[in-house]
Amino acid sequence: MSEAGAFSASEFRRRALDQSGRPLAEAWRDHGDHRLNPDLLDGLESIALRDAAVLVPVIDDGAEARVIFTRRTTKLRKHSGQISFPGGSIDPEDASPEAAALRESEEEIGLLRNFVEPLARMPNYFAGTGFKITPVLSLVRPGFSLTPNPDEVAEVFEVPLSFIMNPANHQMGHAVLAGHDRQFYEMTFGEYRIWGITAGIIRTIYERLYA
Repeated sequence: MSEAGAFSASEFRRRALDQSGRPLAEAWRDHGDHRLNPDLLDGLESIALRDAAVLVPVIDDGAEARVIFTRRTTKLRKHSGQISFPGGSIDPEDASPEAAALRESEEEIGLLRNFVEPLARMPNYFAGTGFKITPVLSLVRPGFSLTPNPDEVAEVFEVPLSFIMNPANHQMGHAVLAGHDRQFYEMTFGEYRIWGITAGIIRTIYERLYA
């Protein structure tokens, strides 16, 4: 398979759907920055976390698929100014994580759900800020238009799937949080620093689908 073909939307769909024999239930322990900080694992499971979902929107546009990201506004209470996927808390009226991710994407960036094909879930991401996040892999059909909600989103941009699925672009960072040294992944694309939850989800997608 050519390098371009490996990162096409059709190949992404195939890999997302072909996860037979790879159960999700405990998989979060084995991927991303959860694996880098094993002392956190038991503590994360014992905390009452709020359910949330994010959409991982991969644009179906030829051999070189692209991924939609947002930069959150600086006035938000949590994760302000950070790079993220569209998403948020799962509300009682949401039938599923997929429904929540689609609703939040419409509210945050104006991505209409009739352009989106949900494909598969990734292992949950347990965030120390109080959320258990379900990433929903999806394909986005061309022809969509986006209207960011200025109360939540400062900017929307795209990154080639080939860039974020290249482990050479996955750097290691660390910080002292609550007196503990924590390791995490980060990726720099032009002026954008992708780190924290979003980079952890990206690394999980890489390890589960492309490694």
